[in-house]
Amino acid sequence: MNQRPRPSNRPRPAGKPRRTPAAPPANPKLIALNKPFDVLTQFTDGDGRSTLADFIKTPGVYPAGRLDRDSEGLLLLTNDGRLQARITDPKHKLPKTYWVQVEGQPSEEQLAQLRAGPELNDGPTRPAEVEQIDEPALWPRNPPVRFRKSVPTSWLAITIREGRNRQVRRMTAAVGLPTLRLVRVRIGDWTLGDLQPGQWRELPSTG
Repeated sequence: MNQRPRPSNRPRPAGKPRRTPAAPPANPKLIALNKPFDVLTQFTDGDGRSTLADFIKTPGVYPAGRLDRDSEGLLLLTNDGRLQARITDPKHKLPKTYWVQVEGQPSEEQLAQLRAGPELNDGPTRPAEVEQIDEPALWPRNPPVRFRKSVPTSWLAITIREGRNRQVRRMTAAVGLPTLRLVRVRIGDWTLGDLQPGQWRELPSTG
């Protein structure tokens, strides 16, 4: 006959203490940078590639989110961990707007697919705001964009509220419009404005 196991007299392990939110810095900073093409969204690199350290000398600030090496435009940096989380956490659904040069002339069907959220290999994306725009007045890219002279190019303004890896490029590719150039111009209420590549300005920190 099986005996019931005796209850253990050993004390239960104490639960993990709750994390206390870090106090905001005494001098909160928020910086808007126009990240140039071919620059990593980090301050160090063991392979000698260009990083944020080439442009930002303010100590203690870190990028709030990522912008791929082959993308350009608005990058926010801050020394306030809570503000950084508010900018980057998908639950806040902070809209991010990109100007995207694509190969081809988009059809209404392709635009509708982008707006509805195309199916990617990691699942469908959320609905996006998409409109075709005239070519914006941007700085020349260095190196220049490579495109086929026999194929027209178009510009789209795409606003998303999630941040999957290389999401905008994957979205346009999924509907048959490969991305040639991608420039982020807005994050929430913060805009790129007239900043040129490598230029930055300090913004009011809303904490």
